[in-house]
Amino acid sequence: SSHEHKLNFKKSKEVCLSYVQDAMLQKQWKRAAEFLTFYTESLEKDFSTEYMGPSEIIWRIGTEILCHHSHSSMKEFNSFIEQMKTLGVKRYLKVCLEHAFHLLCNGLIDEAYQNLSLAESWRFGEQTAIQDKEMKLIQAYRGLLDYYNWSKQKTILLEHGQDGFEDLSVEQEMHSCFRKAAVNLKEIIKIPGVWDLFVKCYVDLLEFYGDHNEARQVLNEYAYNSKFPANPNAHVYLYQFLKRHGESKKSLISALKILHDIVPSHELMIDFNTMLQKSKKRKKRRLGLEVIFAALDYAGWKENVKAWSCLARQVKQIVISEKHLDWIKQEWNSRKDWWPAFHFSRYLAKKNWQENESLSYEKALVAGILLGRAFCICLYCGITYNAFSFFFFFFFFFFCLFYFKYVSHQGCKAQLKRFRILKKFVNKHNPVYLRISG
Repeated sequence: SSHEHKLNFKKSKEVCLSYVQDAMLQKQWKRAAEFLTFYTESLEKDFSTEYMGPSEIIWRIGTEILCHHSHSSMKEFNSFIEQMKTLGVKRYLKVCLEHAFHLLCNGLIDEAYQNLSLAESWRFGEQTAIQDKEMKLIQAYRGLLDYYNWSKQKTILLEHGQDGFEDLSVEQEMHSCFRKAAVNLKEIIKIPGVWDLFVKCYVDLLEFYGDHNEARQVLNEYAYNSKFPANPNAHVYLYQFLKRHGESKKSLISALKILHDIVPSHELMIDFNTMLQKSKKRKKRRLGLEVIFAALDYAGWKENVKAWSCLARQVKQIVISEKHLDWIKQEWNSRKDWWPAFHFSRYLAKKNWQENESLSYEKALVAGILLGRAFCICLYCGITYNAFSFFFFFFFFFFCLFYFKYVSHQGCKAQLKRFRILKKFVNKHNPVYLRISG
């Protein structure tokens, strides 16, 4: 029957599409192209009145296949994309944008710019207003390419300037690119969103021409406007700008404090900790200890010598003065159950010593202070504290005490003076451990 025929036809199309997807997942691009051809042909024979919306499927899948197919060429890709532009008015600007991306990835910058310029001049009744956001993206990426051309002209001008040669045509071209880039980049960053690349380029333009107030305003808006999504990079850009222009430490700390709240493992936490430690305010020095402990909670920091050096230095200062030991205690209490295996295992002791002597030194100092030598004495003498089970002693001995013992022994064996000093320091301040451990 006619109804049964339609059902079978619909089923065959769905099966064909699943074959395409399966081939793509297995990176069988030739096979995927063949099935997509069959799928397209089946659509041409589909006389049902039901809307299937196949054009976007063909566009998405076809683009992916052509990008990976070993025999595809730029000419074929361009031809395919031009056909896709005519299939759906609603997706015209999206297709144009993807076409520009593909051209850029293949180094065809002028062609991409031309493509974006043509898309910007596109008009189609009410669709123009509906696709306002896509149009702003088109303009923004064109502005990005104007920035690229501006940057090239700037380089040429600076090189010629060193030789005492001034090329007015280059300077005029450079200013022309600046005006076009600035207009489009400024528009896109008004819309709430993540516009990292556009913001960086716009700020670079403003800074070059000495408009520092406008640049600061842009970065403040990008970082602090509640309409924009939380974005760590916004605070990074603001911090870098403030640092370049010699702003006060209060402003720098304020920018990094928010970054710490969002991403405590960010690489700028070293700078943050250093500034906080130099502060005369106790509250900021306390925050500095919290910052460096939090950073070392992450695996990416396990072998960061600077981070361990920052922690070792602050812990050492606190131990010598015997003030604020409660700071260390508070940080250590939430970590003592997992940091030993995470940072101070037997394996890491040997590995760190073999690969990085400085790292071993800093970690051994921290391990010696946080874990002390009282545990070791108690184990050998058969003494236990009421607050801990024997299993807890056993765990710490093998995962923690070994690190300090192994590294300090290797350092002394290699006749390295600082390791002998390290060992004496930890032995001298061993009672501090009892106060930290409670």
